[in-house]
Amino acid sequence: MRPLGPVVVAATVLLADVRLTGHGLTMTNSSPPRRASAKQTRPVLAPADTVSTHRPQLATGGARRRASAQQRQQRQQAEDLVCDAWEASGERRAVLAREALALWPDCADAYVLLAQATASTLEQARDLLEQGVAAGERALGPGTFADGVGDFWMIFETRPYMRARAALAATLWRLGRREEAIDHQRDLLALNPRDNQGLRFRQTHWLLQLGEYDELDALFAAHVDESAPGFIFTKALAAFARRGDTPAARAVRQQARELNPHIPDYLTGRKAPPERRPAYIVFGEETEAIDYAAGTGGLWASVPGALGWVKS
Repeated sequence: MRPLGPVVVAATVLLADVRLTGHGLTMTNSSPPRRASAKQTRPVLAPADTVSTHRPQLATGGARRRASAQQRQQRQQAEDLVCDAWEASGERRAVLAREALALWPDCADAYVLLAQATASTLEQARDLLEQGVAAGERALGPGTFADGVGDFWMIFETRPYMRARAALAATLWRLGRREEAIDHQRDLLALNPRDNQGLRFRQTHWLLQLGEYDELDALFAAHVDESAPGFIFTKALAAFARRGDTPAARAVRQQARELNPHIPDYLTGRKAPPERRPAYIVFGEETEAIDYAAGTGGLWASVPGALGWVKS
């Protein structure tokens, strides 16, 4: 059921992207973490014991407890630095991210920040993000992946890993490694079917572009209650691309138009978009139409007859 009243969201949540700028990588799907309390920053699993393995006689219970306490403190300090880094920019962001990694090498968010602040090519970003995903896996441990499926995002400590992997997927797509990109998002959606990250929007575009209609239908079915207008317009496009101007496709098109009548005008060029995409959008209003057309105009144009059909 669609919520009452206008829904305002960051525009790039729905059409997440990866762009290179003069200062590195911009990953618009990477929402910054909240500054966690001491209770929240406790790891899901106990951190690995750093007491030397080649001198077991020194690894007394007290030494292990002190090492574990020190690791927890360093992890919390690293996460505080990451929160500061999300609010910083340029070189300051990179400095804080490196300081976080010096304290805690398994800080996945720090690698995301370094990709944003320092990567000058997509390959550099990919390398940093792959390190971030590996760091996140180490931090969580295999037990979290085994036990947390279905509620993954609700485990606070999983979120840096999920941010890093979502950003890696976007980067791989830009590099033309599209099957890998889809695989990453498929795994993230399996871990977190509620899709708090909004990856379903990007995944529908990617699956449609590759003609993976069966999986696309399954994704639409999994989110049958989704009423974001852009999502419904993409559903209409998928129906038209697969089977043409059928009654079912026209029904979805009508639903989409009722949710946002402005989108066809911007898709077809009847209305010109502003020079800059809106920072925030309101579902059903022109801000959403501008953002959706900017993100999916090429996809609509790639389907023969779709732009004429959407306005007919």
